[in-house]
This record gives sequence, C-alpha cells and structure tokens, in this order.
Amino acid sequence: MTAILPYAPQIAQKHMLSLKDYSSEEILELLELAVELKKPENKTLPLLEGKVLGMIFEKSSTRTRVSFEAGMLQLGGHAMHLSTRDIQMGRGEAISDTAQVLSGYLDGIMIRTFDQATVQEMADHSSVPVINGLTDDFHPCQVLADLLTIQEHFGSCAGKKMAYIGDANNMANSLMIGAAKVGMDIAIASPAAYAPKPEMVELAQAIALKTGATILVTTDPVEAVAGCDVIYTDVWASMGQEAEALERLEHFQGYQVNEELAAHANPNYIFMHCLPAHREEEVSTGILEGPHSVVFQEAENRLHAQKALLVALMAGQ
Repeated sequence: MTAILPYAPQIAQKHMLSLKDYSSEEILELLELAVELKKPENKTLPLLEGKVLGMIFEKSSTRTRVSFEAGMLQLGGHAMHLSTRDIQMGRGEAISDTAQVLSGYLDGIMIRTFDQATVQEMADHSSVPVINGLTDDFHPCQVLADLLTIQEHFGSCAGKKMAYIGDANNMANSLMIGAAKVGMDIAIASPAAYAPKPEMVELAQAIALKTGATILVTTDPVEAVAGCDVIYTDVWASMGQEAEALERLEHFQGYQVNEELAAHANPNYIFMHCLPAHREEEVSTGILEGPHSVVFQEAENRLHAQKALLVALMAGQ
C-alpha cells in the first residue's frame, strides 16, 4: 500500500467496535489516510481489489449502507448487503456460528444492530475484521467522519470545544470518547432523565486526563454552548424509541438548537448533525440549512473516513 499512497496508517487493532479501543495516534492516522483518500486523484485506488465486505443490517440505513458500499467499490472490492430478514441469523442462528461461517467467505464484516454485545460476540468468533456500523451504545464510524470534518474546518480538533445538545445516546457516547481521544473539550447538555450513563462519562474522563481535554455534563444548553466551536445534535427519539416520541418531545422542550442558542457559541462555529434530522424539533430549519451548517460535508465524510478504516483493517488480510 505504501507504494501506492504516500501515507499508510499503523493500526494495531483487528476490529472497530468502539473508538475507546483505539489510541489517539491511531485515530489521527486514520484521519490522515482519509484526507489522502479524499483527494480526487486517489478516489479509485484499488487498495482492496478482490476483497469482499459483508454488511449485516438489523437497523435500516441510508448513510451507512451507501457509504460502505460505495467505498468498497471505489477501493476495487465488493460489498454484500445482508439483511437479517434474508440470512439465518434473523431466524435464530447463533451469532458465533454466523461469524465463523461468514469468516470463510468474506474479508470483513460490518454490522449495524441494536445491542453492543452482538457486535462483540461477532468479533469474538470472527477471523476477519468486524466493524461496528452502529449500536445503541456506540457509533464510531460516524464520529470518525465528524472528526475529519472538524479537522477540515479548523485545521485540528485539539483545543476546540464541542457542545452536544439533546439525548445522550450512542452519538453522545462516541463523541465524548472521540473528542477526548483527540484533545477536544466537549460539553453534553441533556434533560436529567436523558443524561449520559455514569460509566460512559467516567470512561471519557479517564481518556481526557491523558490528552488534556475536559468533559462537562450539564442540564443547561446555554452553559454547554458558551464559547463552543462546534454545536452538535441528534434526533430526540432514535430507532427503536418511536413509542416514546411524544413523551420525549415534552422532555426536550428547551433543548432545540436554534438561532437564540447558537448566539452563545463562537462566531465562526459549525453546526453538525449525524442525520436524519427532524426540522423544528431538535434543530431549527434556519440552523440546519444556514451558513454555519456542515451536515452534508459531514455526511460525505462518512465515505472517506470509512474508506480509510476499511483499508487499515482489510488491506493486509
């Protein structure tokens, strides 16, 4: 690979289950490779020629499916969509059996599911790399794209401040970890009933101690946004929480990212959202579609960040 690209990452990890498993240096090297692969002249380098990625979906997807599939094609490989409605795992076949069978056919497995334990069990029994495409606990691939986007805008993530407003879900967990890993301060503002789990905060704080980052958890959105460089939000009811949508709508009143709240950020702040967005719920239309919004650049960067991850994990297999 080094003969084709001037930069090759040194990644010790076999899988991508969560960013907590990656060192700060490994994350920065993945971002550097993503920068290289995003250059137009490197779009179709055949770094994964002949490789096949199996993509297991228990949760529906737009960005995850299309970005991984397009990424594998651009790298000279192939991606295979495996809905749990179509494979035996959806009919009760053991995850361990599925992992061992697929390992004999594929060069990598991406799985988008509910329980983090499912991804962990898949990795425990797989002889090929397993990538967490999303669980209820973590969304590491999205955060790689987020960090790439922040780096593109500010030159570096280190020393910047992010404010995450809303439900302390898988995105909040992964953003806390990712921000801490690269030395970026982060403030999470959520209603008390939807605050981050203490173990997730403790994990992020332990990482932050090593990088000089700070972690703030508050119920006050204004406190979180004050002086920040990045404002981030997500839907108030994620997949699987549809029955709670009306109740959550009441709890999150006052947590909308709008022009009034954004006025407390730095003048050159950027607005981010992992999408899909619900206009006039977690974010006003003016912010989502306004001059500070980078949500579509962020969405595109899923492709480039994941291509870097695929190359790092699969090129040497």
